[in-house]
Amino acid sequence: MRNILITIEYDGKNYVGWQMQNNGISVEEKVKTAIEKLVKEEVKLYGSGRTDSGVHALGQAASFYTNSNISADKLPYGINSFLPEDIRVIKAEEKEEDFHARYSAKGKEYVYLIYNRSIMNPIYKGRASHVFYKLDLDKMKRASKSLIGIHDFAGFMGSGSDVKSTVRE
Repeated sequence: MRNILITIEYDGKNYVGWQMQNNGISVEEKVKTAIEKLVKEEVKLYGSGRTDSGVHALGQAASFYTNSNISADKLPYGINSFLPEDIRVIKAEEKEEDFHARYSAKGKEYVYLIYNRSIMNPIYKGRASHVFYKLDLDKMKRASKSLIGIHDFAGFMGSGSDVKSTVRE
């Protein structure tokens, strides 16, 4: 049994987020189905984290076990042949047996874009917040300093979460 880590990029506008849900199609569902079509066996796909509905990802990690002997460097091409164009596996690598995309993750990075111009560029629609008035960058830099450090993010946690700690740095 091989343990495979894949790196995925996607435009999330057509999906209910990463995690499978009853209210629509998820990225996880599409990727899992594509993998199963390629390796011809059922797999359990473990994501490194979740995204909300409509959220895009650059570098989402997921892992799965397989008996397939398809080489890791060929897996992205095979999986992508079963995926819609707005989801792409960009890398695959073999990992140790005890590796887990969620529990072995070292961190997450979020990028929020502000398009600061009087008229919005249509290319950034759905990818950036449009602020049409002049921003005061000095005030923004001063205010952002309060985000640095250790904070409790319990207020952002969904109900029923199984996280052990909501404190993050």
